Amino acid sequence: MEKESLNRQILKLAAPAILNNITVPLLGLCDTAIAGHLGSASYLGAIAIGAMMLNVFFWLSGFLRMGTTGLTARSLGRKRNEECMEVLRKSLIIAAAISILVIIFREPLLNLFLYFTAPDSNVSELASLYFRIGVWGVPAQLAVMAVSGWFIGLQTTVVPMTIAIGTNVINIATSILLAFGLNKGFPGIAYGTLCANWIGAIAALIWARKRYVALQKKSSDAAISLSRDDASTKSAIRKKTSPESAIKWSELFSVNGALFIRSACIMAVTLTVTSVGARLGEITLAANAVIMQFFMFFSYFMDGFAFSGEALAGKYSGAGENGMVKTLLKRLSLWGSGMALIFFLIYSLGARGIVGLLTDSLAVINEAMKYKMWIVLLPPITVAAFIYDGIFVGLTRTKAMMAVTLAGSILFFILLFCVNLPIDNNLLWLSFESYLFIRGGALAVIFKFIPKICKPASKNI
Repeated sequence: MEKESLNRQILKLAAPAILNNITVPLLGLCDTAIAGHLGSASYLGAIAIGAMMLNVFFWLSGFLRMGTTGLTARSLGRKRNEECMEVLRKSLIIAAAISILVIIFREPLLNLFLYFTAPDSNVSELASLYFRIGVWGVPAQLAVMAVSGWFIGLQTTVVPMTIAIGTNVINIATSILLAFGLNKGFPGIAYGTLCANWIGAIAALIWARKRYVALQKKSSDAAISLSRDDASTKSAIRKKTSPESAIKWSELFSVNGALFIRSACIMAVTLTVTSVGARLGEITLAANAVIMQFFMFFSYFMDGFAFSGEALAGKYSGAGENGMVKTLLKRLSLWGSGMALIFFLIYSLGARGIVGLLTDSLAVINEAMKYKMWIVLLPPITVAAFIYDGIFVGLTRTKAMMAVTLAGSILFFILLFCVNLPIDNNLLWLSFESYLFIRGGALAVIFKFIPKICKPASKNI
């Protein structure tokens, strides 16, 4: 019964996250699809560049989602409602501070992005327009990231899923209305996305406020109950809710700072894969973009189980149930191994057919199939990284995650640039998959050989 209960908890958290991961990218093609019908290829390039520039902020701010999840889940496990509320308050303050800095320095940041991407003049002008409009949606999206992380920490992925899908549906409607219905053209796409982001943020904050008020009521009820308890019980409860047990800013910055550096490493590796692929020729670049979709599709499923790991590991470690953390890891490993086997078989038997769905270029199809081995190896090599990332986020052991990702990134760059081998696409994928394998394998070793890793702690390791 306990096994079934834990499996149900895992699936209850994973299923909405997987559905979200699958549907949101499909809905997110809205801007690209609309731009593709405006009559010029420059619009498509501008959307790609403009969206990429804005996405840099969200990639680097991923700690807002993950850090909030881990700290909230841990506080929930400790049954400290005030701590849960405090995590949300401080996460939203951090989101607001980052947003203010981005908006203040938006023009220098835009110039920096354009310098590195170096689009032609027409695309540059349109991408700048998209960025200047879209940057005002950064506060909304960062707030949604914080709220989504908070709800996952509170053991629900349904609310983040609803917010994400709802925002994208609104994005489709408003962008089409503004671009075509009101004849705003290309700027209408950016304004439609901006409106959708703020509507999504307002909905997220309303949802969060309702849950926040419910937690406040629980805290008030606990205080009333405390006034009726005997002296020894009062002392024990006061000790659990003393100021020393509150979420300190230093702890928040420690957890989030490590996640920020980790995100920067991941972004550096990802951008390098694209950059090196581009230097190997446009056919290789296109083939690599297709191959990366195999990794992304697998990640849509595995991220769902990683979210389960974050929420449940945080709750169990906060409650001091170290045995349950280890049991959770075993169950997630079984689910992950099953998913890796399924995708391994699908990719082994159907890789060419899937590539054919993604592109009708025979040259790109043939080029991608030269590297089928790397496609097939992606699921078994990368599965551990997803599972252990989820567990370590829940345990708020983000410094270990940072160190492992940094080590994997260093290995990636050493294999790619420092080994006395010509840089070709096989070496690029060997380096990338080695980096992913190290992330999972090293965290597995740390978890196994450091006994205190499962114990809740006020300090990060």
